[in-house]
Amino acid sequence: MNRPNQPICKGVYLLPNLFTTASLFSGFLGIIWAIEGLFVHCALAILVSCVLDGLDGMVARLTRSSSDFGVQLDSLADLVAFGVTPAIMVYMWQLQNYGRLGLLASFLIVACGALRLARFNVQCGKVSQKYFIGLPIPAAACVLATLVLFSTQSPAFLEGTYGMITLVLVYVLSFLMVSRVRYPSLKEFDGIRTYPFRTTVVAMLIFVVIASEPKIIGFLFFLAYLLSGLILSFLILPYRKVRLLGESHQELP
Repeated sequence: MNRPNQPICKGVYLLPNLFTTASLFSGFLGIIWAIEGLFVHCALAILVSCVLDGLDGMVARLTRSSSDFGVQLDSLADLVAFGVTPAIMVYMWQLQNYGRLGLLASFLIVACGALRLARFNVQCGKVSQKYFIGLPIPAAACVLATLVLFSTQSPAFLEGTYGMITLVLVYVLSFLMVSRVRYPSLKEFDGIRTYPFRTTVVAMLIFVVIASEPKIIGFLFFLAYLLSGLILSFLILPYRKVRLLGESHQELP
């Protein structure tokens, strides 16, 4: 029994926060490697942070050890690993050649990423978890990380275009993070719960395809997710609304 006037210590759940700290550390290593010019190492560090970021949430849900402290720590770690690290990486890799325009683009990743995380924390539990509102910051970071990896095995005619590609892509990613474009959330995807075996098979096939040519297919995979939000928001969801309205009118006497 707690004594009167004794503060109740909620405690800090260790296991999921260890994964969050590991993700933060991987992002920190990525910053160091980007400054040293080891851009492939930095890109891999971002991808490792993404895996660890997914594991900390999974462990927290499985062990029922979610806490407000963990949510805030996760957001701070995400801002470093998926905001600061890719911003420094793309600036040192390509954008420094564009002067102030490149510097502004790099800063936008951090600023829009911070706004995206703040909005997510405010809306958490208040909106549907089936879709993300705005491009998730880990996905934006993974697009840039896989672009760096893709550049090491890309066709020769693309060699001189990566500066402009990176500049345009950074502005697009920054806009999508703070937009109202909806992206599918795999955490609450109904198919995972309804068809767990079928979903597992599909996940294995995706893994095999990516593993065959990870630098190329990995970039195409995250690029496809980037486009999926636009298709979902401007084609699929409006069509569903029109169809539901049509069915409701038909049911009226």
